[in-house]
Amino acid sequence: MTILPDDFMWGGAVAANQCEGAWNEDGKGISISDVCTGGSHTQSKRITREIEEDTFYPSHEAIDFYHHYKEDIALMAEMGFEVFRFSIAWTRIFPTGMEAEPNEAGLEFYDQVIDECLKHDIEPLITISHYEMPFALTEKYNGWASREVIDLFVKYAKTLFKRYKGKVKYWLTFNEINSGTLPMGGFLSLGILNEETTDFTDQVDDPQLRFQGLHHQFVASALAVKAAHEIDPDYQVGSMNIQATFYPRTCNPDDIIATQKQDQIVNYFCGDVQVKGEYPFYIDRYFNENDIEIEMEAGDLEILKEGTVDYYTFSYYMSNCVSADPDIDQSDGNIIGGVENPYLESSEWGWQIDPKGLRYTLNYLYDRYQIPLMVVENGLGAKDEVEEDGSINDDYRIDYLRRHIEQMKEAVKDGVDLQAYTPWGCIDLVSASTGEMRKRYGFIYVDKHDDGSGTLERKPKQSFYWYQNVIKSNGEELEVESK
Repeated sequence: MTILPDDFMWGGAVAANQCEGAWNEDGKGISISDVCTGGSHTQSKRITREIEEDTFYPSHEAIDFYHHYKEDIALMAEMGFEVFRFSIAWTRIFPTGMEAEPNEAGLEFYDQVIDECLKHDIEPLITISHYEMPFALTEKYNGWASREVIDLFVKYAKTLFKRYKGKVKYWLTFNEINSGTLPMGGFLSLGILNEETTDFTDQVDDPQLRFQGLHHQFVASALAVKAAHEIDPDYQVGSMNIQATFYPRTCNPDDIIATQKQDQIVNYFCGDVQVKGEYPFYIDRYFNENDIEIEMEAGDLEILKEGTVDYYTFSYYMSNCVSADPDIDQSDGNIIGGVENPYLESSEWGWQIDPKGLRYTLNYLYDRYQIPLMVVENGLGAKDEVEEDGSINDDYRIDYLRRHIEQMKEAVKDGVDLQAYTPWGCIDLVSASTGEMRKRYGFIYVDKHDDGSGTLERKPKQSFYWYQNVIKSNGEELEVESK
């Protein structure tokens, strides 16, 4: 007897701005990712207000999925994918976000991608907005800080729902919506570009604007959910959060309270609004203590209540420790900060690896929300070496994924309703945080490098064949087969 249900969906995940390239082809407009330069773990990407000549922008070509999608989806089918999570580039459909009519060439491209998935019996799982809102909306409205963007997003979402009705079942409104609770999410997620901001990782921050922008995204998401259900009652629309699992550094009650407060704001605020349909009790004190006052219009709270999501999805890469002691050094690797956990190892990029934290997280989320869950991002960013014989022996990635899948299975035994697993960057792509290519996640190697060079040749890694066997056995065969 297998632990995972027979209808459990295995697959992988990518994002348009990190894989498609073709940044200005077939009518596509400039997105916020298109004005981010290359960077590294130690050097922040820059945000440029205009496209600079002789400056490298990783998203402009990325891995050129735009021209390789048939080959790439065929490789995913060879692995046995049952679901493929990808995003639609808003600027392919509405180049500035403000057009009266959609760009037909953009719609046709995604027709072809979806049809290619269906040809291989792969279920599309589509993110409507994944860190690539039109830059024109940043220039005119300062992104989601302005309420005007709500209607523009809903129009965009409705266009997709109508166009792909009967082909797509699963949708996500915003990728990692809760990144807007953090300063880095100001531009990345909300398209807010305050004066004097030049560095992606050191943005000029205005919490009032960020949380106002989040409110606008909540309303837009709820309206999109309602529209989806009206257009096609079979549509399932979910939320998507970055999961930064927090542990107290010690059993000192101060650490416990500090952890609880950080958990509430970063991990659960957005989920509480999107799943429960209302602002949670704890947010009032946070807003008061940080001089945040949310402007709402009549009917907003009713919209939130009527537009709750059908399922909850999240990314999980690491966990973090929290300490109330300001003298304890912070970890510089983990995305959300935090102090180092002495019981965990770290990746080359400093992200602490915690498979058991995934089981803990799945239990916590399912207890809190009582709706189906999906793990839609999980993976190890690492440097891969191509051996002389052409092989790529990424046993470190296999070990990371194997241990996380083992803990997923434990969570299912615990009683969690887990429906899908789509590891991040199933094919190598541009890193969202650093703009690097050398920080690779994929089962499929792409010959593309940090300076933009490379042939774009695709090549299966060792993990490709391992994951193929995992899918075939519905998660029962997790060891590497000896050759």
